[in-house]
Amino acid sequence: MYKTIKEAIELVNGLKRALSDIENIDVAVCPPFTALSDVRELLIDSDIKLGAQNLYWEKEGAYTGEVSASMLKDAGCSHVIIGHSERRQYFGETNEGVNKKIKAALFAGLTPIVCVGEKLQEREKGETFDVVKNHVAGALAGLSVEDVLKLVIAYEPVWAIGTGKTALPAQAQEVHAYIRGLLQKMYGEETAQSIIIQYGGSVKPENIKELMAKADIDGALVGGASLKLDSFVNIIRGI
Repeated sequence: MYKTIKEAIELVNGLKRALSDIENIDVAVCPPFTALSDVRELLIDSDIKLGAQNLYWEKEGAYTGEVSASMLKDAGCSHVIIGHSERRQYFGETNEGVNKKIKAALFAGLTPIVCVGEKLQEREKGETFDVVKNHVAGALAGLSVEDVLKLVIAYEPVWAIGTGKTALPAQAQEVHAYIRGLLQKMYGEETAQSIIIQYGGSVKPENIKELMAKADIDGALVGGASLKLDSFVNIIRGI
């Protein structure tokens, strides 16, 4: 919940200028709903993609305050974040709801960025793999190989987001490899190797190169560091 329309436009204009020479890296911005249409206009002649931070699974109806997949598509989105840790923590999102949202996004032709990850107390209890397995299995329930090839998974160690604690690249790689292994059991090795798994735990310019050097980390879901032009650009260049 950052950036007015004016502030979002300023940031995206800066990104366009700074990334004009970038190749072979997919970049997307996910501004608040209020700024989507204005940002879309800026990105018409750009390779930067547009995403939203959430959606509701119904096509339309009496769901005051919610936004549907078709509305996001109409606003110019190609991606949508689903099941972000903050949605789970503050708004009670469940695996069942995440699953419904993924299916709605896929039906509308959007690419879901599906978030999974454990809290601090869960990691301290040694429950990381159990929590991640629960999130992955619940989110992808009923999805075919064709479906999962159209989505991105983002591992968010909730304990490393805005807490001052930092996940070491080796810790991130361990969980990414575990997620890859789960996908292999569910959908086969070829599919598992094809799915992008991003890391989303306090990504900074200072740690992006070391993170990206790990075998199973394919990209980054950038939080606070994406709000400032210089840090976001340096992270992208570090990929």
